[in-house]
Amino acid sequence: MSKAFTRESDHEDDEDTAVPAAPGGKNYVTRTGYERLRRELLSLIDDERPKVVEAVHWAARNGDRSENAEYIYGKKRLREIDRRIRFLTKRLEIAEVVDPSAHHGSDQVFFGATVTYADESGRETTITIMGTDEAESAQGQVSWVAPVSRALLKARVGDVVKLAVPGGVQELEVLEVSYPAPAA
Repeated sequence: MSKAFTRESDHEDDEDTAVPAAPGGKNYVTRTGYERLRRELLSLIDDERPKVVEAVHWAARNGDRSENAEYIYGKKRLREIDRRIRFLTKRLEIAEVVDPSAHHGSDQVFFGATVTYADESGRETTITIMGTDEAESAQGQVSWVAPVSRALLKARVGDVVKLAVPGGVQELEVLEVSYPAPAA
């Protein structure tokens, strides 16, 4: 079949279903991150999807579907929800829940650590190393597979690590490492 006769949306359903590959196929996540993903999945399955299915069913009974905006939008939204459900299901299946508080009191960088480091110019930065599905850069959280995290992993306070950057190699000095306290 000629490419001219295919719809653009034929391949967009596969976009989010690809599970990002981490080294070793691991999907490390904190208990909080795991629960957040699980709540989102259950909300999509139990709340949002049934509402959209009902709206599409109602719109389908209103006549010509080719010019029915509610039907067309509803079907599109249903595909988006189904795609997100598949993605979350796959991510939760391979998730390995890690408790960062197990390293409380340690000065070595592992998953879940909050690390303060200084670059060559002396500028200090604080990041928390999180799972790929839960890291939010606006909150100073960085995925454990990000280059800066990979450079810092297993380093100790006082160590200088090398980080490959577009302009060459930059040295980072680990100033402080902390973990959440264990739950009582």
